[in-house]
Amino acid sequence: MASHGISRGSGSVVRSEEARQKEQQQIEAYKDLSDLVNTKIAEKQYTVEVLGLVTKLLHENPEYYTIWNHRRRVLVALVTEETQSPDELLQGDLQLTFVLLRKFPKCYWIWNQRDWLLQKAESLLGADAAQELWAGELQLVNKMLHADSRNFHAWGYRRIVVSKIERLGSSTTDSADTSSSLAQSEFDYTTKMIKTNLSNFSAWHNRSQLIPRILRERNADAEARRAFLASELGLICEAINTDPFDQSIWFYHQYLMSTISPSCPPNGFVVEDLTNGERQKYYENEMEYIKEILEDERDCKWIYEGLLGLAEAYLEVDAGTGAVTTKDMRAWLAELKRLDALRRGRWEDLEKRLQL
Repeated sequence: MASHGISRGSGSVVRSEEARQKEQQQIEAYKDLSDLVNTKIAEKQYTVEVLGLVTKLLHENPEYYTIWNHRRRVLVALVTEETQSPDELLQGDLQLTFVLLRKFPKCYWIWNQRDWLLQKAESLLGADAAQELWAGELQLVNKMLHADSRNFHAWGYRRIVVSKIERLGSSTTDSADTSSSLAQSEFDYTTKMIKTNLSNFSAWHNRSQLIPRILRERNADAEARRAFLASELGLICEAINTDPFDQSIWFYHQYLMSTISPSCPPNGFVVEDLTNGERQKYYENEMEYIKEILEDERDCKWIYEGLLGLAEAYLEVDAGTGAVTTKDMRAWLAELKRLDALRRGRWEDLEKRLQL
């Protein structure tokens, strides 16, 4: 059996006695170091020497989140006692976390530590210095996403960084001024990342979060909003045509369709004044396009799921046009049951909901 394309092998690995003893020694050394750190923290020995022991332990295991909390206690104590320069300590920890991130790019606690450090920088060094540091973080995230464009930890941290840069920038401008907003540049960044790799859930998600804000900042009127929606539908339909088996693409298509639904929250609409007739037209156009893709991709379950989702949305605003038939929906559902038998219960629930 393989995991992510890597074979697990046919049996257990036989280790030599020497290797086993070496591993046991490493385990004992790690336990001793961990016990030592915990003991010194319990005794409130918040010293540079203890900070060094914590650093050594984190190099061994950055997933040990309690040790990150210990580290923060030591750092705060050293700054409070003025035994170390705040700037020196912050820079030292930023360097440490950078080194660890290169080795463990998907460790929550390392990203959390950088966030904590930069928040401390604002109170210790001032807003100007903090803004410069946060701007540098954006470059760091760019590098991390260049190495792995789908690292959702980096994407989540990127949103934090952007919000901090915008907040610090807006503090020096009028509250109604959008010059500090990075929404458009971040939206352009998602376009770049999507074109590099269509299968990027985080980029598509980020894009969906930015759309309402961009439209507000542009003061987009009804015509501009319709043009924007047409552009996004063109982008996603091109992506579906390129790779209809890519799940992330269908999720974004589903998001766009949700903004058309009359049940969409008011602040989520892309077009705010759609009539039911216009909604029907959007659904009909999407179904027609996807049916064309279906002609060449009969074994793609996402197509059938997409068509059923559109049909259900269409029926919500149907005025008796008959563009969707029960026969079609039953046929699509039968194909879903065939192609995705492990989720048969889900499709049976859908069948009941649609009264098929």
